[in-house]
Amino acid sequence: MCGIAGQLGGDPAAAGPMIRALAHRGPDGVREEALPGATLAGAALAHARLSIIDLEGGWQPLHAAGGTVVGNGEIYNYVELARDFGLEGALATGSDFEPLLHLYAREGEAAFDRLRGMYAFCLVGGDGRAWLVRDPFGIKPLYIMEHATERGTGLAFASEPRAFLQAGLMAPGLDEAAARELLAFNYTVGERTALQGLRRLAPGEILEVRDGRIVSGRRRPWLAFPVRGGGGPPAGERVAEAAPHGEKALLDRLDAVLEDSVAVHQRSDVPYGLFLSGGIDSAAIATLMARLNARPVTAFTCGFDVPGAADERVQAEAVARALDLDWRETTFGEEDFWRILPRVAWALDDPTADYAVLPTYRLAEAAKGTLTVVLTGEGGDELFGGYGRYRRALRPAWLGGRPAEPRGADPASLAAWRRAAKAPPGLTPLQQAQWADIATWLPGDLLLKLDRCLMAHGLEGRTPFLDPEVAAFAFGLPDRLKVRGGYGKWILRKWLERACPAAAPWARKQGFTVPVDAWIAPRAPDIAGRIGQVPAVRRILGEEAAVRMRDGGQAQRWPLLFFAVWALIHLDGAQPEDALTSLVGEL
Repeated sequence: MCGIAGQLGGDPAAAGPMIRALAHRGPDGVREEALPGATLAGAALAHARLSIIDLEGGWQPLHAAGGTVVGNGEIYNYVELARDFGLEGALATGSDFEPLLHLYAREGEAAFDRLRGMYAFCLVGGDGRAWLVRDPFGIKPLYIMEHATERGTGLAFASEPRAFLQAGLMAPGLDEAAARELLAFNYTVGERTALQGLRRLAPGEILEVRDGRIVSGRRRPWLAFPVRGGGGPPAGERVAEAAPHGEKALLDRLDAVLEDSVAVHQRSDVPYGLFLSGGIDSAAIATLMARLNARPVTAFTCGFDVPGAADERVQAEAVARALDLDWRETTFGEEDFWRILPRVAWALDDPTADYAVLPTYRLAEAAKGTLTVVLTGEGGDELFGGYGRYRRALRPAWLGGRPAEPRGADPASLAAWRRAAKAPPGLTPLQQAQWADIATWLPGDLLLKLDRCLMAHGLEGRTPFLDPEVAAFAFGLPDRLKVRGGYGKWILRKWLERACPAAAPWARKQGFTVPVDAWIAPRAPDIAGRIGQVPAVRRILGEEAAVRMRDGGQAQRWPLLFFAVWALIHLDGAQPEDALTSLVGEL
C-alpha cells in the first residue's frame, strides 16, 4: 500500500510536489524519477512507500525486463505468476510488482488480465508504451487529468486529488453535479469527482497514454466468467453443477474458496490483523484467519458509548473468545466525533459522507503501531446478497417491494446513478441489484472510505471477499442460496453455522448506525445560522441549507455538516480544525 503520482508528457517536474502531498500514504520514504527521454519524453514517476512485501528490495520506481512501474496496492498472486511462468531465476527482488514487468515484456497488455489483487499502477514498458491500470473492483484509487503545459500536452496521475492541487496543476473548483450526488447518496457515482476537472479511473480501466494523451482504453470486468444471457445457461447453474452431492459439497467448496482468498490476502512481511464487527462478514474472515495462523490473530472492534446506540462489542467479543483472538476494543463518543470529523474531512479529499467513516478512522487510530495490514469484510453483502434492499427488490409491490435504488434524489443525480448502475442483460433481479451496488456504492463509498481512513494512518486495508475467485463463486449462485426465508447471505450463514457457531449467524442483524445526530442536534440551531455562509453550500442549497440543518434529522444534518467542513478545507483552504470551529463554535 503506497501512494503514486506522475506525469506522462509535459513537465516532469510536477511529480515531485505531487508525491510530497501523498507522504502520509508512504511513511517509509518517497522516491521520484524522471525517465530517460528516449523511453518516454517528459515522463516522471514517483512513489511514497508503505513497506509491506520485501522490505529492503521492493522500492519503486521498480525496473525490470526493460520496463518501469510504480504501483499502489498488492498483487497477491505474484508467487504463482513467478512459478507458473518460470520467472524465479530472473527476479532481482521479492516485490509483488516485479513479475508483472517480466510478464509485460513477454506478452504486452495481456499481462494485466493475469493479476489477482488490489492495485493501481503506471507501467512504462521497454517498448515505450505507457499504461495506467486500476483493479476490477476499484479497491485502490487512481485519478487523472489531461492538461496543457509549456512543453505540450501532459497527463498527470495520482492516488489522491490533493496531489494535483499541491502541484498547481488545477485550482480547487466544485463540480456542482457531483456535490448534489454527494448530498443525495452520500457518495458520487461513476468517474466524476467533486473537484471540477478531475476524474477517477473506472474500476478495471486500462488506459494507454502516448505523448500526454489517452490513445486507447478498455475495461477489465470484475466478473471473471459469463453471466446468464446469449442463450447460455445461468452462471448459477454452473456453480450448482460443480457440487453434485448437494449442500455439503457446496459448503465445502465455499470453505475452500474463502480459505484460499484469506490465505493470499495474508501475504505480508509486516504484522497483520483484522477489524471485527458483530456481523457475519468479519466473523467469517476472523474464522479463517484463526485457522490459518498458529498465533492468536489481533482484532480491533469499535463500540459507541451512547445510551441506546447499536453496539456490536458483545457479539464481537463472543467470536473473539471462541476463536482465541487477541481482541482489542476501542470506544467512540462525542469527544471523538468532534475531534475526528475535521480529520476525516481532510483525509477524504474525494468525499464520501457515509457516517461509517468515523468508526473506521477511529479503528485505524487504534490499530496504528500494532498492525500495518488490516483485513476487513467489505464486499460480503454485495457478493452474497446481504442487504435488506435486495430482499425488498424481490417482493411484489403489494408486499412492500421496490427497486433497489436510491430514494429522494433529484432527477439528474438519479439518472446519473442509473447510468452507472446499469447491469448487462440476462441477470436476475437480485443479481441486477448486486451489480448496481458493485458498480456504484462499493467503489464510490465503502472502498474509498477504507482507503482514505486507513492510509491517513499508514495502514493497508485488504478485502478478501473482493477477490476474483470469490466473486466467480458467489455472484453466480442461484438466488435461493443468497436470499431465503427472510435471510440474506444464506449460504454464508450456513457455512458460518458449522465453522464458527459463536458468530450467531442466524441472529437478526441489529443494523449498523453511528449516533451522529445525538451529537449534532444540540448544536443544530447555531450551525444552521452559519452553514449557509459556506460558499459551496450556498451554491448548491441556498437558504434550504439552514432548514435542513435545523429540521432535517440525521439523514440530512450529517451529510450537510460533512460537506460544509469538506468544502471549507478543500475548496477554501481552511485548516481542518478551523473549518469545524467556524461552523459549530468553540467546543
